[in-house]
Amino acid sequence: MLHHVEIYVSNLQKSIEFWGWLLPELGYEPCQKWDLGISWKHRETYLVFVQAEERYLDVPYHRCRAGLNHLAFHGKSREHIDEITQALLDKGIQILYKDKHPYAGGKDYYAVFFEDPDRIKVELVAPSMA
Repeated sequence: MLHHVEIYVSNLQKSIEFWGWLLPELGYEPCQKWDLGISWKHRETYLVFVQAEERYLDVPYHRCRAGLNHLAFHGKSREHIDEITQALLDKGIQILYKDKHPYAGGKDYYAVFFEDPDRIKVELVAPSMA
């Protein structure tokens, strides 16, 4: 069981705005908040976002470099994926692989793919129909 994931971000306020509406939709609750970070918890697992120090912001994050590629979350249903997709569009958040959406992961993989403010890819996947 994963205990927690801590991600350094380039702009904590933008990350709070992005993750602050999405994580509660996925069952996470606010856990801790301090000047340079925030966390949300779901059961025994939590996600932490921390403001990176200025001296480390010279090289921007890119998911194709060594390190984290993406975070994938369970959705509740296909309808839930559709609701989140619409909320993302309403917020002006670009859907990745829009030409293949919602089957960008394959014909039996109903999901939405998008990016957070630092361009970390986020994936929300519906339960399998199998």
